[in-house]
Amino acid sequence: MRAAVLTVSDSRAAGEAEDESGARLAEFAESLGAEVVGREAVPDEQAQIEARLRHWSDEGRCDLVLTTGGTGFAPRDVTPEATRAVIEREAPGIAEAMRAASREHTDLWMVSRGAAGVRGRTLIVNFPGSPKAIGQSWPVVEPTLKHAAETLERRA
Repeated sequence: MRAAVLTVSDSRAAGEAEDESGARLAEFAESLGAEVVGREAVPDEQAQIEARLRHWSDEGRCDLVLTTGGTGFAPRDVTPEATRAVIEREAPGIAEAMRAASREHTDLWMVSRGAAGVRGRTLIVNFPGSPKAIGQSWPVVEPTLKHAAETLERRA
């Protein structure tokens, strides 16, 4: 299984802050048995996010593309819009389960707008931008991510 991690953050893309969330997602992907073939940061620009999602899905032939950041209400938070623009089929239950899991940890669980869906044979999932929030939602979706990747498995 091949995976890529895309951090969506102006400051991380500019190298102004450490990408702890991307590192956390990469560790979790590896715990699934995935080979993380790409890990990068892009600014909160919808066209750039879309381009990288297409790249890792199509040219990168990843089974999983996991994003972190850009899922809130701030004007520049456009990761869900970029994701919906490139996916062919939504997987709303994944995003709903992640929001439900965060409910017990924060009153702000309803402002997470993350999306999930399938492009070709790639599952794309938006995670929150906080390492703590990623850690809280990962156990809920981990078994589903592995199953989904196996269901969508690429055949050479």
